Amino acid sequence: MITEEKVLEALQGVEDPEIHRSVVELGMVRNIKIDDNKVQLDVILTIQGCPLKVKIQEDVENAIKALGAQEVVVHFGTMTDEERARVAALIRGGNTAPGASAPNGGTVQGHGAGLQQISPLLAPDSKTQFIAVTSGKGGVGKSTVTVNLAVSLARMGKKVGVIDADIYGFSVPDMMGITQRPVVVENMVMPVQRFGVKVISMGFFVEDNSPIIWRGPMLGKMLRNFFTEIHWGELDYMILDLPPGTGDVALDVHQMIPQSKEIIVTTPHPTAAFVAARAGAMAIRTNHEILGVVENMSYYINKDGQKDPIFGSGGGEKLADELQSELLAQIPLGQPEPMRDEERYGPSVYQESELIGAIYMELARKVDQKAGITV
Repeated sequence: MITEEKVLEALQGVEDPEIHRSVVELGMVRNIKIDDNKVQLDVILTIQGCPLKVKIQEDVENAIKALGAQEVVVHFGTMTDEERARVAALIRGGNTAPGASAPNGGTVQGHGAGLQQISPLLAPDSKTQFIAVTSGKGGVGKSTVTVNLAVSLARMGKKVGVIDADIYGFSVPDMMGITQRPVVVENMVMPVQRFGVKVISMGFFVEDNSPIIWRGPMLGKMLRNFFTEIHWGELDYMILDLPPGTGDVALDVHQMIPQSKEIIVTTPHPTAAFVAARAGAMAIRTNHEILGVVENMSYYINKDGQKDPIFGSGGGEKLADELQSELLAQIPLGQPEPMRDEERYGPSVYQESELIGAIYMELARKVDQKAGITV
């Protein structure tokens, strides 16, 4: 027999796909009515026009039908300002800090006055490990390394966030197959979650892939907003995809996050390694620990199964020696296998079962060991 208690228990496992909390815990389930094998209920959304309403409806219907219901009718409503304030307080863990705006005043779903307090992630007692992924020049696969390292760490059970700090060349959302934008609950910006990784990017706050035309001080403010105006929650790792080179954003990261560690990405050609050494030298001069070097596009596996070093060889080892560090991984040329399952597919995300996916998992284990964080 279906009861209200059983319905609520079943819906404990249904999450709001943007807040990642149970719809029961968030107070979204109301007015449950049961008539034999027919169940009707109200689901009160945090915002009007929620883009993932269909997903919520499907999950609610499936959970209740698993109890034996033959028909489930879901009526939708929208929370009042007061109810959203209670949800925001719950998410913050009782913290009633002021609200947050979209970091550049851009188009996210609702915004208000910006936070002024220091981000908990940057507080002296923060346990979050920051890892900056950088390179000497563009086109070496730095963002691909960032995305797959983050996903691999999440597969290990770590709580991971990614800041796409390549303000001019943001690409992380597209690489991960992210199509939605952050939502705001009572002026609190929630990062988009994909593959268990929380993501924020400049790409969420511009229209139609528009160019960003900013000077240094604005870039620094944007980066700081990514920390102070986003509700990250507890994280084991925050990975920053930095712009290539040693410009303003890289300098801001070094100054803002003195405890950050770095991974330098290069290709196997000795000239590329020579350029990448500049980024490593900047880390050394600002007293940042270099975790190691990742050599991308190291070789191509031809039809005979042989490794063909089409872009040269030795660059990664040369760079690691010069920086007195370690060559963490040599990643071959390739692309992820096509996926029909949208839940598991990102254009640049490798599955664990793939050769390159396994290499990234080993890279994640090395990084985790060197960073000193254990589950």
